[in-house]
Amino acid sequence: MVIVLAAIVVGSIIKAVTGMGLPLIAIPIAALFVDLDDAVVVIAFPNLLANAVLATRERAARPATRALPVLALFGIVGAIGGALAFVNLPAEPLVVLLIVSISGYVLVFFVAPDLRIDETTSRRWAPLVGSVAGGFQGAIGISGPVVGSWIHSYRLDRSAHVLSVTVLFFLTGVAQFAVLLVNGELDGRVVATLLACVPVLASIPVGTAIRDRMTSRAFDLSIIVLLVVSALALAIRTFA
Repeated sequence: MVIVLAAIVVGSIIKAVTGMGLPLIAIPIAALFVDLDDAVVVIAFPNLLANAVLATRERAARPATRALPVLALFGIVGAIGGALAFVNLPAEPLVVLLIVSISGYVLVFFVAPDLRIDETTSRRWAPLVGSVAGGFQGAIGISGPVVGSWIHSYRLDRSAHVLSVTVLFFLTGVAQFAVLLVNGELDGRVVATLLACVPVLASIPVGTAIRDRMTSRAFDLSIIVLLVVSALALAIRTFA
């Protein structure tokens, strides 16, 4: 319980800093001690709550975001298509494609650190990126690396970046939680789910304070590190 609690706290702090990372950190560690299904279900609502809280805290940065409604709309459409294709497509090639994409973005970041996608280009490609992110979410349950890489390539200020990713994660989280609720997955897990919300909410101010004290370079590197960890976690989950 102490280890699981520590994983939730660390994941929540990282999420408050970067906008992503809670399921990535907490679920694999919790799954070492409890059933994986329990870990996924118990973390789902606290992660949804964290996204809602962070998006609300950073709502003043809304004018600095780009094409959020378009990304969200096409993400939903892509998720439906991905879910329908899930029964016909093997997951491994999709995971390999995602890992290669993440690796390519990380390489570009270090080779050309000043490279950024301008506003016109980002709006033009938003429908495709939203569809791809939603497609991955629907097909293999993972969209974070796609969303994180794309939003990071804008080089927005920290608040706008966190607002963008948490809004998109919140929408997918609502869909995930609705499915869990309808399927009765929360039966017998309500208490654990609510208890997990306590360290998540308590950790968000800590992570936000850390983010406010970070340099722009440190913030960028924290996103890149998290993307690399995401790629490694995907590889281990799929092929190990």
